[in-house]
Amino acid sequence: MKKRAIALLLAVFMVLGLAACGKTDAAPTGGQENTGKKPAITGVADKALPAGSVFDALEGVTAKDADGKDITGKITVESTPKLSFLNGKATVEAAGNYELVYSVKDEKGNSAEAYSTLTVTKKTGEAEVYREFDFSTREVTDNKGWNAKIGESAKASAELKEGAYVISITDPGNGDADVQLAKAGFALENADYRIRVFAKSTKPTYAHIIARDENAEGWSTFGGGFNLPITEKMAPVEISFSAAGGSAELLINLGKITPNPDNAADTTPNDFVVTIDKIEIYKIVGEEHKVPVYTAELSKDDAIAVSAGDGAEAALAKEDGKAVINIGKYPTEGGVWSIKADIALPGISIVKGQKYYYSFKLKAEKGQNGEALLESAAQGWECRANFNGLGAGAGEEVTVEAVFSAEADVNDPVIRLQIGNAPEGANGNTITISDVVFGKLEGDKETSKTIEAFTALGRISGNGENKDIPWETFNGTDEDNEKGVGTIWMKDGSLFYRIDEGGIVDWHNKLICGFTGNPLTLEADSYYTVEITARADKNVSCGVFLNPMGGWDPRVAEGMDITTEFKTFTFSTTETLITDMAFELLFQFGSEATMALGEVTVEFKDVKILRTKVLN
Repeated sequence: MKKRAIALLLAVFMVLGLAACGKTDAAPTGGQENTGKKPAITGVADKALPAGSVFDALEGVTAKDADGKDITGKITVESTPKLSFLNGKATVEAAGNYELVYSVKDEKGNSAEAYSTLTVTKKTGEAEVYREFDFSTREVTDNKGWNAKIGESAKASAELKEGAYVISITDPGNGDADVQLAKAGFALENADYRIRVFAKSTKPTYAHIIARDENAEGWSTFGGGFNLPITEKMAPVEISFSAAGGSAELLINLGKITPNPDNAADTTPNDFVVTIDKIEIYKIVGEEHKVPVYTAELSKDDAIAVSAGDGAEAALAKEDGKAVINIGKYPTEGGVWSIKADIALPGISIVKGQKYYYSFKLKAEKGQNGEALLESAAQGWECRANFNGLGAGAGEEVTVEAVFSAEADVNDPVIRLQIGNAPEGANGNTITISDVVFGKLEGDKETSKTIEAFTALGRISGNGENKDIPWETFNGTDEDNEKGVGTIWMKDGSLFYRIDEGGIVDWHNKLICGFTGNPLTLEADSYYTVEITARADKNVSCGVFLNPMGGWDPRVAEGMDITTEFKTFTFSTTETLITDMAFELLFQFGSEATMALGEVTVEFKDVKILRTKVLN
């Protein structure tokens, strides 16, 4: 007992003695109360410089405590990999990325940190122009066999202009065939056909689209569509018909049409212009039927999983057998992939080349656009069988569905919804998923599609023959998505990309340099800078990507805000290539903001690639 009492007294005296020296947690340095208010470090930013350069880590960097007192002199910097700093400076000899941590502590013991990346490139020579694109080449247009026929009673003209077929009509004449585009000698098989004409007009008007039987005596058709409205907005007008063979003359009649004889005012106007961006021709042979394989019970815990990153917040609930995704916060940075909902497909393996389908209902309180992907739960885009889009207006229930041939074998498939882009003005949202069905398509049905665009600049279907003009456009409707229409042309030394309808995701409106037979080859042991001078008739933004062919590993991934005045943008690679590689330069415009703009035309005045060789 006596020893314990003595030990207790000694402990008390030690605590009192330490307190008198100000060395307990209760009394911080200087005897001042720790307020918990952190100091602030400003001016920390990512930087890049060539190897062998002196790096001043503290250039432009300052720090102040919570009271505004300058404490810049207390900043310390640590680097991984390690650099030896003297007065904030270090000579960096090895190329690579260095992760920097800036730290500071004020007199009250409050601390703060800031982070940045130093990119050190290899020693190089002077930048040289590696490739400068020539937009002065006279564009060779192609009417794809469509010829204009103007009747004597009509006053009209037709020309291939600005990447489209443009029909100017002063007087439509007396009948529908007085202004006509015709494609003769269209060979038919034992098949079903679908013709879609993407058109707009400066005034609301009508069209008749007809497949005339060229082999019949007298006037006979395989089918047609009549009184089809063409509005100021680019949209498809279409017909479907079947044939057992023979040949057809496809007709687009834009002359005088009065749908209702009792209403003479409802008729084709005078003085208007019809613009046709493209004509899509589908051929469908064989038959198939759907075989359901899996119907989701969304009330089960493992039927659907939700994840959120980049600062987003999302949670999953179940109501009346439906899955409810409550998005508390959308990401401030990131993208469509920042919030994911994975619909499980248990026990299913996807076989490359096999035809499948899925469908589900989606309802979004504030509307939602995004992507619907059939891909590996673990590998994501690296093992993807199908890419699809989704879009719903505020409070609207839509059916999201896809019919596809699998592009890859997938042993752990999910239907992955990527919904990280916020609807306009929304901070959060409630999205309900129901009626999920997945299955196989059995039978011998095959659908082929031809896109007839009227420009030497190609579509995604291939521009390999045109080595001098390696530019293409891809739009969402080219792959049967609901949104995304546009065309490209050259004039007066510039490349023009007109977006007639914005798509809901970035790849729905895409301009591409380097594809199929026209890859953009970059050589090894060099850095590259892409320099772009552009403007638009409305302010519009896009993503810029320099991506190697055959996968997704962009060496440049930046944003570009194009205004109505010419601006020059530069984007540089930070790593050299081990070997020569084929690339594609992508400009991806699709977004809700682009869709809201309506028609917008972007002019690229100059695009060049600079090369900086590594010195031995």
